Amino acid sequence: MEGVGGDNASAASPVSQWGHDVWRMYQYYLDKTTPHAVYRWIGTLVVVIIYCLRVYYVQGFYIISYGLGIYLLNLLIGFLSPLVDPELEVSDGPLLPTKGSDEFKPFIRRLPEFKFWYSMTKAFCIAFVMTFFSVFDVPVFWPILLCYWIVLFVLTMRRQIAHMIKYKYVPLNMGKQKYGGKKPSGSSSGSRGD
Repeated sequence: MEGVGGDNASAASPVSQWGHDVWRMYQYYLDKTTPHAVYRWIGTLVVVIIYCLRVYYVQGFYIISYGLGIYLLNLLIGFLSPLVDPELEVSDGPLLPTKGSDEFKPFIRRLPEFKFWYSMTKAFCIAFVMTFFSVFDVPVFWPILLCYWIVLFVLTMRRQIAHMIKYKYVPLNMGKQKYGGKKPSGSSSGSRGD
């Protein structure tokens, strides 16, 4: 006698195995893209251009674009924010230095670059697919949505920049930092009377 659902379990097993194999292959190729940040962002730029052309061609789906803009703003704030906000939490973990004599601790993002890229790309792909369904084409007056999003962006970024200035951190780094090393002092570099 077989267990409960013996026939159904054996029929679902190849389908679930196939789904698992597809997911593993997807994850494998996604992991291989991790060190290639420039190519990833170029690919995302292509996806963004395709989405913008689709919205321009159809002359609709502005509410999807507005929701996408709000989501991207949320991702950007997570990308620019430290993992541990010194304003909210006192932690035993790494904190941002507040004085020149404090020990240097690297900036750790709340949303790492890879997750930021992945979420952004996935959001544009989902929004692109949504443009093929007329149920999402809600008639709106798009200039008001654009103005509201710009005001929201400016206010949010002003608050974020004030936070950066207050706690003295810069979330963007452009390559490896160069250090000047020790500077020679004036008395030791002078000539000795030999």
